[in-house]
Amino acid sequence: MAETAGIDEAAAIAAAIARFEAETATAPAEAGSAIGAWQRAALLEGVSAKGVVEEDTEGGSRWLS
Repeated sequence: MAETAGIDEAAAIAAAIARFEAETATAPAEAGSAIGAWQRAALLEGVSAKGVVEEDTEGGSRWLS
């Protein structure tokens, strides 16, 4: 039966894995808007959806969408 790795060998393996992960990790995202483009468009559309859709020119009431 083979011997298990010693403390020094285990630490070297863990350090190698940590170094590999650090070197191959993706770049951090740039600090930008917290709201994405799609979410911003949806919010703007939702706010503008409450505008007047039709107005009756004969004294009737307006209705909202």
